[in-house]
Amino acid sequence: MIIERDNLQSKSKLISRRMFILSVAKGLVFFAIVSRLFYLQISKNIKYRSLSDKNRLREWKVPPQRGVIEDFFGKEIASNTQVFQLHMIAEDVPNLEELFFKLSKLISFNARQKSILLKKIKKRKPWEPIIVADNLTWGEFSRLNLFLHETQGIKPVVAVARKYLTDGSFSHVIGYVSEVSRKDLENSKLLREINVPGLKTGKNGLEKSLNPKIIGSPGLQRFEVNAYGKRVRELKFIKGFAGENFRTTLDKEVQKFASELMINKSGSICVLDIYTGDVIAMVSSPTFDANKFVYGITSNEWKELISNKRKPLINKSISGLYPPGSTIKPLVALSALENDVISPKLVVECRGKKEMYGHTYHCWKKKGHGFMNLRNAIKQSCDMYFYEVARRLGVDRLSVTAKNFGLGKNVFDFFIEEKNGVVPSTKWKRENIGRGWVLGETLITGIGQGYFQTTPMQICLMTAQLANGGHEIKPRIIDDRYAIQNTVDAWRDEFLKRKNNIENNNLEIEFNTDNESNKKVIIKRLFRNPENIKFVLDALYGATNEPMGTSYRSRLVKDGYVYAGKTGTSQIRTITEEERELELKNEDLPYERRDHALFTAFAPYKNPRYAITVVVEHGGSGSSGAAPIAKKLIKKILDRHQERKKIVPDLFQEA
Repeated sequence: MIIERDNLQSKSKLISRRMFILSVAKGLVFFAIVSRLFYLQISKNIKYRSLSDKNRLREWKVPPQRGVIEDFFGKEIASNTQVFQLHMIAEDVPNLEELFFKLSKLISFNARQKSILLKKIKKRKPWEPIIVADNLTWGEFSRLNLFLHETQGIKPVVAVARKYLTDGSFSHVIGYVSEVSRKDLENSKLLREINVPGLKTGKNGLEKSLNPKIIGSPGLQRFEVNAYGKRVRELKFIKGFAGENFRTTLDKEVQKFASELMINKSGSICVLDIYTGDVIAMVSSPTFDANKFVYGITSNEWKELISNKRKPLINKSISGLYPPGSTIKPLVALSALENDVISPKLVVECRGKKEMYGHTYHCWKKKGHGFMNLRNAIKQSCDMYFYEVARRLGVDRLSVTAKNFGLGKNVFDFFIEEKNGVVPSTKWKRENIGRGWVLGETLITGIGQGYFQTTPMQICLMTAQLANGGHEIKPRIIDDRYAIQNTVDAWRDEFLKRKNNIENNNLEIEFNTDNESNKKVIIKRLFRNPENIKFVLDALYGATNEPMGTSYRSRLVKDGYVYAGKTGTSQIRTITEEERELELKNEDLPYERRDHALFTAFAPYKNPRYAITVVVEHGGSGSSGAAPIAKKLIKKILDRHQERKKIVPDLFQEA
């Protein structure tokens, strides 16, 4: 009995221990389940709710709409148009090869595009959308939407893309946009903040310089999708902000006309308002179609552009560097007069050539001009006369005058592609070439050759500042009709002084306006004696409107259209004695060996308003290669001035 009782107690204890262990195990399991549920539903609530929503919801950032760029009259010169795109999220694609095969049947998708796309996928994070195609046809866009349930991971998108004039007349000044590159992201904090698939950024021209304001901010679309990624309904749309619109000072009609005048030529045309500094036209030729860069230019098209010897991608108006040739002579004359080196009565005999300092210096006219005074030397562009003027003046004093009138420095402060050019001096040569200056270099500098390098816009600015009476202006290409009133009032004050013959001994005329911008406008005088400016302008009148003048054949005689200007022939090589003996003309030489043709002018002569500079690369002489183009353009500009007056009254008529 005792043994049975002990057995029963032993079994009871065993059962109790087992029940305890089982209870503890149940408790641990229950605690683990509760803990896990707490972890999943409370601690990781946000994460798993997001993952759940990710299967049901999709978000797409919408590229911002760039602001529109208009000409002075409100006509669009860089606008936007609707395009159809195809986006893809790599992590949502079950099989890339299968997707690529299907796309090749639905849209234009070849092996080259596939290769480019695979490279993009490797560089991007798997959840970042990638643009497969950014310019689909309506038929392709429709087919993609029809078979969307069979092509997981892609999304057809209606977007907005940049649109430019197809004739290329504005391609250099406006520039173009293209896909944001890694370098763009590294250099721009703004682009890193707003970067979205399909975002385009300005690469050059105004598109580049205005990018921070014109690019806008992206929007957001949120959709509920089915298991295949097809949109079921839109849940939320946050509208982005379009970029700021800009109105320029450019005249679309003048710009297109100037571009047509330069067809089959290489060079530049620049037009400035001599008082406000408004850029009316800035043409570079040959040009290109900026629209090709918006969607990605093909390798063949790119090779064709960069291999073209006439450099269509360079904005020659501000990046092309040319010796100014004889267009510099009015400034040389002014510098000599201002520094009391010569008087207008100085007479120099021109026999066509002269031996000086062991070197023979030639005039463009083989038999010479005979005895020349300063006015006739400008009018007939006598090289021998200006050799003598330069010898007396010296390169350093000429350098100071040239820089004061805008040569050798940037005309604008926002075109990244603009070049300074070179205005030589003794200091410049020592610092840049490491050798001392020699007198012979002074002589050829006096006719705009040697180390002299200028852009067409710099020559145009020089002419504008001569034509307005010798006052500094700041060229502008973005129209601000409120701020310009300050300049208007300042010039009215200057005109009043001229009318009443009020002498201003200060180098600056300050005029403080009371309009809303309340800014002080300072019109800086670039001369010492106004009579010197008047003399030079009168000589330029003779160069165009009097017999023997170098641009006499290109004159306009109708009242109100008469203008004054100076031709220039820019040598790009040394002319050999053999060539001089043969009297070879530019048209007899190969294209690459011909001189550049230049012409700079202001119009009309009475109450002038515009400065015009034409540069034709390898165009021969300025009188035959550039002046006839300017003649046609000047008539167009003056006719268009009447339209301009309808928007901004003609406030600059000098009494």
